[in-house]
Amino acid sequence: MDGDTLYSIGELARRTGLTVKAIRFYSDCGIVPPTGRSPAGHRLYDIDAAARLELVRTLRDLGIDLPTIRKVLDRELSLAQVAAAHAEALATQIRVLRLRRAVATAVARRGSTPEEMYLMHRLARLSDGERRRLIDGFLDAAFGGLDAGLTGIRRTMTPELPDDPEDGQVEAWIELAELAADPEFGALMRRVTEQHLTDHVRGDVPRPGAVAMVRDHVAPALAAGVGSASPQADAVVASVAARYADLVGHPDDTALRRRLLTLLETANDPRRESYLRLLAVVNGWPPPDPLAPALTWFVAALRARTS
Repeated sequence: MDGDTLYSIGELARRTGLTVKAIRFYSDCGIVPPTGRSPAGHRLYDIDAAARLELVRTLRDLGIDLPTIRKVLDRELSLAQVAAAHAEALATQIRVLRLRRAVATAVARRGSTPEEMYLMHRLARLSDGERRRLIDGFLDAAFGGLDAGLTGIRRTMTPELPDDPEDGQVEAWIELAELAADPEFGALMRRVTEQHLTDHVRGDVPRPGAVAMVRDHVAPALAAGVGSASPQADAVVASVAARYADLVGHPDDTALRRRLLTLLETANDPRRESYLRLLAVVNGWPPPDPLAPALTWFVAALRARTS
C-alpha cells in the first residue's frame, strides 16, 4: 500500500482478509475510524488504518476484548502489558481445562456415579488453602497429639500439587483427596502410627519397624519363589518374630505374634499403599516399592503358624 493512497472498504477487505462487515463494525466502534470520505460519502482508509486492522485481528484471535484493544491502539496500555496479562489469564484457563479433563478421564475410567463425579469435580477445584485444610485435617487425625518426633513423617506424607500440574498429577490428587477425606482411613493411619510409637518406646537408637523388618526378610524368599506355606518359610517367620520381640522387649510367644499379626494386617490395608503411591505422583517423586506382596506373604505365613 502507498502512503497517500486511500482505499474503499471493499478494497481494504480484500487486502486485509477481513470482511466488509467486520471492518464496518470496527469503524463504527471508533477502533479503526475512516481516514476520509469519497465524494459519494463512502468511507476511505489509509495505510495506517490497514495496519491497525491487522493488529486488531491479531489481538482478537488471541481472545483479547475490544475495550482492551482500544486502549492498546490509543496507547493507554502497552502491548507488552496486555500480552503479559493475557498470558496469565490463558494459563489460568489451561489449568481449569486440565482439571476438567482429569475429572472426565477419571469418571470414564472408573465408571463413576453422578455423586462420585460431583465429589471429584469439587476436589479438583479446591483452592490452595482448601487443599491445605483438607490434608491438615487428615494428618491431624493420623498424627495429631502424638509424639513431636513425627513432624518429619508428617511432612513426608503431605502432598504438594504444583502450580502447573501434569494431568496425571491432577488425577492422582483427586484420588488422594478422596482418601484424605475418608475418616475411616484417617483412623486406620492413626492406629498404624500409635502401634509404631508403642513399638519404639525402648532405647534411643532408631531401629527399623515391623514393616521394614518384614520387607527386608521376605524379599529374598519372594525372589526365590518360596511360598508362605512352605517349610522354608519357618525360618523367615522365626527371624522376624525374634527381631520384633527384641524391638518391643517381649518374649517371642503367641501373644507377641498375635500383636505382630494385627499390626501387619492393619499396615497392609490397600488404602495405605494407594496413598503412598498417589503421594509420589502428586509430588513428582519416584514411585515407592510396593509393600503389599511382602506383607501379604508374611501375614499368611505368620497366621498359619500362630494359633
